[in-house]
Amino acid sequence: MKRWFDGALADRRACQREVIAGITAFFAISYIIIVNPLILADAGIPAELSVFATIFSSVIGCLLMAFVADAPIVLTPGMGINAFFTYTICVSMGLHWQEAIAISLVSGLIFVFVACTKWCIRLSQAVPSSLKCAITAGIGLYLVEIGLEKAQLIQRGTNSIIELGSLTNPVALLALFGLILSLALYLRNVMGSFFLAIIATSIVGYFAGIHDAAPMELNLGNLALYPQLLLQADFTHLLSIPFLLAVFSMSMIMIFETMGLLEGILPDQSKFKKTFEGSAFTTMFSGLLGTSPTVAAAESAAGIASGGRTGLMALTAAVLFALSLFFIPLLSYVPQAAIAPVIIITGAMMMQQLQYVEFNDFSEWFPAFLVVVLIPWSGSISTGLAFGFTAYPLLKIMNGRIREVHVLGYGLGFLFLLNLVFQSGF
Repeated sequence: MKRWFDGALADRRACQREVIAGITAFFAISYIIIVNPLILADAGIPAELSVFATIFSSVIGCLLMAFVADAPIVLTPGMGINAFFTYTICVSMGLHWQEAIAISLVSGLIFVFVACTKWCIRLSQAVPSSLKCAITAGIGLYLVEIGLEKAQLIQRGTNSIIELGSLTNPVALLALFGLILSLALYLRNVMGSFFLAIIATSIVGYFAGIHDAAPMELNLGNLALYPQLLLQADFTHLLSIPFLLAVFSMSMIMIFETMGLLEGILPDQSKFKKTFEGSAFTTMFSGLLGTSPTVAAAESAAGIASGGRTGLMALTAAVLFALSLFFIPLLSYVPQAAIAPVIIITGAMMMQQLQYVEFNDFSEWFPAFLVVVLIPWSGSISTGLAFGFTAYPLLKIMNGRIREVHVLGYGLGFLFLLNLVFQSGF
């Protein structure tokens, strides 16, 4: 806390920049308050209760980032991992949500062990930089796809997988307006450019009659029922193959997604260790609170791009998450078309990590390529990681460069291969 008063808070302009960055990051990720409960509802968790778990876990995560790591990172239940929680563990594998919570807790314990021991450094050294960059870029491309879908600029095709949406669609036109405005303000280095663009686009959308219907009504009276989600983990099938397989997949997603993302967007890498540890402990809290695991939100990059450099940005986001308990109906006035441009630009920023991949070395580039394209195309972060981590040592062996792969790299490749084989059976 003292560092803020000695640093950012001593400079009024820096303080304003951090607060605006926090507001920007919050608005960029605020859709998770509604979207996460709706996704978890497909796993059987009541949406009117999991909305509280989503908010509480986000508040705790952001506070840890603020007071422990002093990092401009927003932690919240993540897109991708919540889909894995619901559609892979519960729907495809047939486990109920209490078992999925137990899987999250065990995976969280593994994450905490890795983060708080030398395994953090060992795994970081074992994973080649090309794959780390690919993870960030792949998630970035995934965000671009999500943003384009929210903007209704792309849609499911009739003669192809994806096709261009109608440019006469008012939602698409509003999103294009927001994208142009966001880019103009950002390129001119306007403080709070994304936040201002979101507000301006929302105002235009309101007067144009473009808004999203509130998907659910939040009744604070439901808070009395929220304890029904607390400590609901079911460890009955702890040693079963499906349970252990899910634990492995979820652990790998959380560890390497967080590692790749933090190494890609964290401005001050000296804060990596504490940020990584804070991320790990928050996954434990999220399981106890009754929601899917938290992750370092990729949308944090929107706040960082707006000038966020310290934990003050995370603290601002925490306060806004807490206040959202009382103002969720107001989020309906911020249409998806206003949020989509920020998500698209954020994803594009994350894809800049590809510049650090050795394109001239196909044994480095091709595994990275698999990660980048398969994360969005499969809609699964774990699938993209599995193909990339399996292909990397295989190509090095084919190229006669066996010693370039860390011994742990071979182990990870084998484990990810097993994961693909077993997962195909569900």
